[in-house]
Amino acid sequence: MKNYKLTYFDIRGRAEISRLLFAAAGVQYADDRIKREDWPALKPKTPQGQLPILTIDDAATLPQSLAIARFLAREFGLSGKTNLEQAQCDVIVQTTEDLRAEWVKVFREADETKKAELQKKLVEEIVPKLWKIFQDTLSSNSSGYMVGDGLTLGDLAVYDVMEIHTRDYPDLIKNFPQLQTHRQKVASIPNVKRYLENRPVTLF
Repeated sequence: MKNYKLTYFDIRGRAEISRLLFAAAGVQYADDRIKREDWPALKPKTPQGQLPILTIDDAATLPQSLAIARFLAREFGLSGKTNLEQAQCDVIVQTTEDLRAEWVKVFREADETKKAELQKKLVEEIVPKLWKIFQDTLSSNSSGYMVGDGLTLGDLAVYDVMEIHTRDYPDLIKNFPQLQTHRQKVASIPNVKRYLENRPVTLF
């Protein structure tokens, strides 16, 4: 059994998908949550000057959140059972990143007028468009999962990226009943449920 340490800030952010993978697989790891004031000293010691990073057996260190998530999914048998399923997972994960990037635009915009415009477009156009893609993916697969017949990285990525939107815009989910069912399905998996009930409460 490998020893894993996942280093990130004390937020969900770009490390949460990996935390969900650890939880779903029931694999122990060191959840290394650093303080913002400690980051300047740590930054030069990281492979690419950014977080998250995954340290394996106190030796190999991986940067880049999606590379980490894909590695863990393969390690834990959550990346799809065939090459095609793995590619389908990759499509879903990339689509969740498209959605995350749009939210980040709103979050980082300093001009309040421009921020309001971006947020309006996000809620009225972008989120419904991408949520429909997720729901259509579910509709094409009778198992209730995004890919194949069981839980994969694709399911956890969709669950993760939707958290902020379902919290901030709770009425949106009413138009996507299959997505709502999917969220409940993922959240009720015993290992995931236990993690969600006990994880630190953070803003995002």
